[in-house]
Amino acid sequence: AELTAELTAHKKQYNYYRDQLLSFEEGEVKWKTLGEITIKTYSGGTPTAGNSEYYDGGTIPWLRTQEVKFSDIEKTEVKITPSALENSAAKWIPENCVIVAISGATAGRSAINKIPLTTNQHCCCLEVDPEKALYRYVFHWVSFNYENLKALGQGARGDLNSGIIKGFNIPIPHADKPEKSLAEQDNIVAILDKFDALTNSISEGLPREIELRQKQYEYYRDLLLSFPKPEEVAA
Repeated sequence: AELTAELTAHKKQYNYYRDQLLSFEEGEVKWKTLGEITIKTYSGGTPTAGNSEYYDGGTIPWLRTQEVKFSDIEKTEVKITPSALENSAAKWIPENCVIVAISGATAGRSAINKIPLTTNQHCCCLEVDPEKALYRYVFHWVSFNYENLKALGQGARGDLNSGIIKGFNIPIPHADKPEKSLAEQDNIVAILDKFDALTNSISEGLPREIELRQKQYEYYRDLLLSFPKPEEVAA
């Protein structure tokens, strides 16, 4: 219970500081759309399922939306072949794009690809203009606004689309002074990345510690409650 409480406390602390860092007074920032700070927007496609020519022995990373989980992506669960790339809408996207899932249950979730990769059609990938914004700043803002972004979903499945994503607003500090703007963004990113790393290490470490303590408890409980059978006592 203490370990779980510690994990919860650290997450609350992180959320508090993130809220403070990403809350701006009127006049401190210029609001732009994601489309205005993006060089190019990419989508993708799905090679025909069950076609071994497209998947067997594949070496090209292919991202699905279930792998978009508010984190860096350094590998994918599925890889496809050059033939799959030639015969589908899947296409290469450069590293360090901000990837937003746009369909169903995963809609609104975001990630950053740390490697060049391809995606399915349910990903909207933003190649951020480095002269206007830092990709990690954009990522933190999009992650911070997950609920707001998700609320814009349409239809029974709550799907988003590239138009909705590109039209979403983002605050750019000191927008008229690019160097100052990027420096301010860098400061915000540095702090949030540190909190992110701390929270993730705790999130990964504490559940493991809880699991070990639970097993330890069960071991001693079993020892204490393992009484010999009557015939064993008689013997």
